[in-house]
Amino acid sequence: MSIDTLLVVNAGSSSLKFHVYALDQEQAEGLRFWFGGQVSGIGTSRAVLKVKDSDGKELINQKLSEEDASNLRQAQDLLATWLATQLDKAPVAVGHRIVHGGVKMTGSRVIDEDVLWYLDSLAPLAPLHQHNNLAPVSVIKERWPEMLQVACVDTAFHCCQSTMVNHYALPEKYYEQGVRRYGFHGLSYQYISEYLAENMPRLHQGRVLVAHLGSGASATMVVNGLSRESTMGFTALDGLPMATRPGRLDAGVVLWWMQQQDMTAAQIQNLLYNESGLKGMSGISGDMRELLASDAPSAKLAVDYYAYRVAESLAGLCVSAQGVDALVFTAGVGEHSPEIRARIVAHLGWLGLELDAEANATNQPLISTPHSKVEIRVIPTNEELVIARETLRHYKEQ
Repeated sequence: MSIDTLLVVNAGSSSLKFHVYALDQEQAEGLRFWFGGQVSGIGTSRAVLKVKDSDGKELINQKLSEEDASNLRQAQDLLATWLATQLDKAPVAVGHRIVHGGVKMTGSRVIDEDVLWYLDSLAPLAPLHQHNNLAPVSVIKERWPEMLQVACVDTAFHCCQSTMVNHYALPEKYYEQGVRRYGFHGLSYQYISEYLAENMPRLHQGRVLVAHLGSGASATMVVNGLSRESTMGFTALDGLPMATRPGRLDAGVVLWWMQQQDMTAAQIQNLLYNESGLKGMSGISGDMRELLASDAPSAKLAVDYYAYRVAESLAGLCVSAQGVDALVFTAGVGEHSPEIRARIVAHLGWLGLELDAEANATNQPLISTPHSKVEIRVIPTNEELVIARETLRHYKEQ
């Protein structure tokens, strides 16, 4: 039987993630997750293709040669070839995660030449992500020029923030030119907001701090389902410390590098995006699991710094909503690291947060005690489902 499918693609510098959804009218939203996976380790000797079905059963775990996935284009070709063996026809539409949408992209958009050009022009604001996010768009356009492709941007969720919140204290002409706070990880925050609306409407209408803690990290105050304020700003460098990015940083440091160290823009960009954060501070790794397992003083310092700065930023976001009703941890570290959650909450006891140690240790959905003045929850995010929903909406509107 021929099945109509929808493909979701999230392309990064060293990985190519994908989900395939079957269009199924028996499902409430018309989508049924079929299978998904990723090509990881692109450009290295550790490249591998892993795919699992909806039950978590492994469909493929194939080590790839460097020739198979030496770059993103090759990885895309390899994935397209494999998908052709699994699907009896091409997907009806493809949804893409795009990190930066700039001023114009206040929601998901069907990709045409103008949209593609505009998104590509934003690459300097997200050098680690934007070109890679857009690369599959061009490849698919070459092969299937008529296929519907949809851009789902991470910044769109934050477009409802007030002009006071998204301003910098700079001459207004720069704001008009696009120098403003955009916020990121919006697809993750949108999923959490929609999840709360469906499953916990009381919390959805309240003041919810969402901490998206992964390799990239940010936090957002969500009030009545909408973004009130976020820690990230003009680019994905700002806010919380991350695996390889520093988070909040005095701009004078960049001037010092330029004037006193004679560093070029390219050198500074590489340092800020690839060599800073937990990796730079510890001198060991940007992987939180490795740092927690290490006895090195520098690893301990990096973890302590991370927990403190995250807690500090979470407390600061409460100003925008004049309080907080719930704290939600999500993404890789937020979902899977009880120790990091405990360290962060330990700094926030004065706000009335009280952690249930046993529930936290076993990654329960609710990890606060009954006496806690603020609910503390762990909710796995699903950015791919948000992209699939948006893409299906545009497909139906054709």
